[in-house]
Amino acid sequence: MSEAHTESAPRASGSASGGAGVGGPNGTPEAELSSTKAETPTPTDTPRGKAVARPGDRIFKSLATTSAIVISILIAAIGIFLVWRAVPALSRNQVNFLTSREWVTQDINAMAFGVLDLFQVTVLVSLFALVLAMPVALGIAIFLTEYSPSWLKRPLAYVIDLLAAVPSIVYGLWGLLVFAPAIRPLAVWLNETLGWFPLFATGSGSITGGGTIFTAGIVLAVMILPVITAVTREVFVQTPTSHIEAALALGATRWEVVRTTIIPFGKSGYISGSMLGLGRALGETMALYLILRTTSQPFGWSLFDGGATIASKIALGYAEFNNNIQAGAYIAAGLVLFVLTFVVNAAARAVIAGKKD
Repeated sequence: MSEAHTESAPRASGSASGGAGVGGPNGTPEAELSSTKAETPTPTDTPRGKAVARPGDRIFKSLATTSAIVISILIAAIGIFLVWRAVPALSRNQVNFLTSREWVTQDINAMAFGVLDLFQVTVLVSLFALVLAMPVALGIAIFLTEYSPSWLKRPLAYVIDLLAAVPSIVYGLWGLLVFAPAIRPLAVWLNETLGWFPLFATGSGSITGGGTIFTAGIVLAVMILPVITAVTREVFVQTPTSHIEAALALGATRWEVVRTTIIPFGKSGYISGSMLGLGRALGETMALYLILRTTSQPFGWSLFDGGATIASKIALGYAEFNNNIQAGAYIAAGLVLFVLTFVVNAAARAVIAGKKD
């Protein structure tokens, strides 16, 4: 027994001296192992957590940054131009620009112009169009994403998108010559039945003639419908499939899936699309220029009032643009519209941020 034990020791020693246990596993000599370790790059060669910027990334970052700076400068330049051109006219104005209903700019030495009625008409016709367009756009977006058969989705989406390609002057002609006579019985019925409510009371416009905010608002709703629908539909399509499948697995009906999953997910996009549509409505010119009938009576917040929006009033006064002072009065009105769009966009962003939180 002692001899066997004595003989086993040299075999183990010899194996060790051959490199099985000294240098590394599988008989790797220590010298080779050391050289291999020396050749392997250490983690300190590349900064941890910091990716190497590629040339394409740097170029794209530069272009994106430049674009953001340029568009900010352009917006600021537009605002500065409007203020610069409006100040000379405002300095000659003999009434309060924000609270007066007058608009007399023929004599530059006795100018009296105010934006109150123009502002109110712009807000009312735009909000009326938005109230009509938002539910319809939401219904169309839900139908296209959840209920429409596959063979109908693409053609119907194309038809709705084509509404945005129709020129606004065509909408104006259609609204004045075709839609206004067709909608006259409904307008008369609303005025006779709900005339006790200020919104449907008899106003300064002609109900039978159709040149009222009621007609203009419906036409404007058709114009902004494609914008709201397109944005809402694209957001609804991005709803994660796992969320929908989870709701179905819990026994939800298709409408419950829409109500509890798709609408909450796409609410911010729906609001964003609506604000884009509202921006289009606030700045619409030619359609309202053709439909609305101007009047000297004060605005009474009735859908059957006539009048002019800020944009259509600017279009009506193009003949006075040869004189810088007279043009400045209309530029001052445009400045109010410029600020109004900023307020609307800021409010929309605040609502979206609140929904995300």
